[in-house]
Amino acid sequence: MGAPTPSAHGGDGTHAGAPAPCGTAPGPDTTEVAAGLIFRGDRLLLAQRPPTAHLGGLWEFPGGKRQPGESFPDCLRRELREELGVEVDVLEPVASVLHDYPGKRVRLEFYRCRLTRGEPQALDGPALAWVGRDELDRYELPPADARLLRRLRTASNLWSDPEGIENR
Repeated sequence: MGAPTPSAHGGDGTHAGAPAPCGTAPGPDTTEVAAGLIFRGDRLLLAQRPPTAHLGGLWEFPGGKRQPGESFPDCLRRELREELGVEVDVLEPVASVLHDYPGKRVRLEFYRCRLTRGEPQALDGPALAWVGRDELDRYELPPADARLLRRLRTASNLWSDPEGIENR
């Protein structure tokens, strides 16, 4: 990842381009996750978590855990290949969220992504959904992902397809 974008507090506990919110650094017991915001026209892709997973059955922005020594963008490309069967270009960072669950701290780095190859398939979970801005409230998301919803509802600039494969 290039030079960090100056921190911009989103008023919703998220920070655009910041390495961690409010100067709170993740500790050694923090699970680091990269998540992708994949748009197709005016729709955003959500994935349902497997029923047996932590927070099973809830909907999330697709992605997964970062491996040691792996950059967040490399993690996201790997996870989206494994979970959705697609290739993506990882674009700009959208938000950083540090969230405490009972017994677990999670750092999520959200990136806007462009589909470059493949059609998303639910390879790791039960379902996928392309969701419009006005439909976001119909899906139950884990609290860490849900913290991004306010920004998604109001940031019109995010709701445009970054010229992925469907526009070629």
